[in-house]
Amino acid sequence: MSDIYLHHYPLSPFAEKARLMLGYKKLAWKSVMIPSVSPKPDLVALTGGYRKTPVLQIGADIYCDTALIADVLEHLQPDPSLYPEPSKGMGRTLASWADTTLFWTSMAFNTQPKGFEQLFGKLPPEAGKAFSEDRKAMNTGARIRPADATAAYKSYLRRISDMLDDWPFLLGEAPSIADFAMYHPLWFTRHRTSVLAGIFDSTPAVLEWMDRMSAIGHGSFEKTTAADAIAAAAAATPLPLHDDVFQDDHGIPLGSQVTVTGESFGPEPTSGELIAATRMHFTLRREDDRAGLVHVHLPRIGYQLRAA
Repeated sequence: MSDIYLHHYPLSPFAEKARLMLGYKKLAWKSVMIPSVSPKPDLVALTGGYRKTPVLQIGADIYCDTALIADVLEHLQPDPSLYPEPSKGMGRTLASWADTTLFWTSMAFNTQPKGFEQLFGKLPPEAGKAFSEDRKAMNTGARIRPADATAAYKSYLRRISDMLDDWPFLLGEAPSIADFAMYHPLWFTRHRTSVLAGIFDSTPAVLEWMDRMSAIGHGSFEKTTAADAIAAAAAATPLPLHDDVFQDDHGIPLGSQVTVTGESFGPEPTSGELIAATRMHFTLRREDDRAGLVHVHLPRIGYQLRAA
């Protein structure tokens, strides 16, 4: 198998989710640092437009969004499973909620003035401004006010605490995808905007669970460069596609030139030739001057497919 590259930056909550999943699967990986804001020319050379964080690369195959990255890691290393039975469907459903509703609630809480000051107060003023403008351009959905977010966040933490009454993890004796998805927004509060971490004081069971999740660690990794990752893509051939059934919900045949965009966050289109549309994901074939021929994979849920 080709080396696993994770394109990420330390501050990203979703990157922390991917780093912990790699650690849980005990998969060795290579760490490629990317900017937290656009432009991201090296990343876009691989993805063709997608610029959210993180991105997983295996040779000339590029996997976008942690929901899809989780499935890829499960395929590479089935044990221990991110989707243990009998709660596999519940785990996926809770993870989807955590990656959207819980995430946006937590970030609205985390970026109130005290949290924002901790994040950017020691940096030049233009750093915070650039981050705010970048995220505003990416977010096409409704925004939550900090006061509303605070009340909701407290309620969500109490509900998470209730889930831990009988088990060490949310759905049982071992972590599932629900744990990784719910952990990363809370991790940001506790470790990146710690001035606001008092919100956890009334839910000590949540803090104990977070300690168990943190103990999983990030596994074995080594630092490398974007140039190395791009060269690895150029030297590789995309993996053969699985014989998954073509699920045509759009009236767009395979072989068409298409774009895929995020529904509410990350409106930048990824362009290419549609070569797969399965129950779970789209695959686009594209060529880049530096990366060569690559296959870019994106999940169906949360993304929109359009004819170019």
